[in-house]
Amino acid sequence: MSIKVKRRVHVAAAAIISADQQQVLIARRPSNVDHGGLWEFPGGKLAPYETGLEGLKRELHEELGVEIVSAQPLIRVHHEYPDKHILLDVWQVHAFAGEPFGREGQAVRWVPMSELANYPFPAANLPILRAVRLPTEYLITAEEADEARFDGFLERALREDNVRLVQLRAKQLDAAAYVARAQRALALCREYGARLLLNGEPALLEQVEADGIHLTSERLMQLERRPIAENKWLSASTHNQAQLTQAAVLGCDFVSLSPLRTTPSHPEVFPLGWHDFQQLVERAGMPVFALGGMTRFDANHARAVGAQGIASIRDFWK
Repeated sequence: MSIKVKRRVHVAAAAIISADQQQVLIARRPSNVDHGGLWEFPGGKLAPYETGLEGLKRELHEELGVEIVSAQPLIRVHHEYPDKHILLDVWQVHAFAGEPFGREGQAVRWVPMSELANYPFPAANLPILRAVRLPTEYLITAEEADEARFDGFLERALREDNVRLVQLRAKQLDAAAYVARAQRALALCREYGARLLLNGEPALLEQVEADGIHLTSERLMQLERRPIAENKWLSASTHNQAQLTQAAVLGCDFVSLSPLRTTPSHPEVFPLGWHDFQQLVERAGMPVFALGGMTRFDANHARAVGAQGIASIRDFWK
């Protein structure tokens, strides 16, 4: 009995973001191809001799009439269809020359980030939809007993570091104190256009109208299904392949993966290092933030090996 081997298709795709970071360019697939009529991120199949970026440059010139000036890896997505295995090699295009238009007769459209959910995409594109809406820096708040100091540190990070994604971690507070801090943190995040995730039980969202919930790795492994609505962000702490697999089962929107380096808070934990981190990220199927000894100086390296960006306490909390 012969085993049928699936075709492997390597596709380069572009998340072309507007200068104000508020819109992204999408294109409609022709009606006579697979998933015809659905929207997608522009790009196409690589030739055997091409790297992802080389193929993307060729495809964007052919499809949109633009030339890439600068681009950076965003996410790599493996997706299984009944007849083929797709690898989507996605790049975020920071600058380009020319005015994009459908050179092959396809519809193209600049769409506000907030409206992407209104457009039907092939299933393989769903992790990209998450990645384009997330920033590259993720602040995890430090344990801070003094409320005034906490508020001051958070506001400084939002105002001066331009942090736009915050996880409220406060293990030392009781339930009532955590909710009170969360309400103040939410008000600050709203003022600066940032998203706030609560580190705790999903039921916290009934008391605080935050943007989502962050699961500890222990809580992650105890759950059988996604515990919050699809219109809220769900993230989780992961440290190995089993936890990444569970995050995918629950439909997490993104995760942190740690520790990349040895940290003062957990010196006994053996670090992943860049090589093992990259191997885990490659098959994660969702945006992954590098955590553990990370600073802003590591951001480009993290992106180069497939991460969404970096998560940190100390580098932002000062």
